[in-house]
Amino acid sequence: MKSAGNVLLRIVATFVASALAVIGAGSLGGVAPATAAAIGGILAVAKVIERLSLAFLEDGKLSQNEINAAFQQSVQLKNVKPEPKQK
Repeated sequence: MKSAGNVLLRIVATFVASALAVIGAGSLGGVAPATAAAIGGILAVAKVIERLSLAFLEDGKLSQNEINAAFQQSVQLKNVKPEPKQK
């Protein structure tokens, strides 16, 4: 259940990060900022949910690596090295 909460929080973060990224582009095209943010966020979340669904369809379960991969393909920080895992 802990990973389900983490996935939900990461989906919200994906929405926010993607929504903020398209507000400027939407304003150049004459789209209202709220509309541009909603469209950008919904599309990013849909991509993540699609990847999670496809990973689940393969074997009926989601590993932490599959979850991480679904999010990393959608929103990725540049020049950030992963922290070493603690024991």
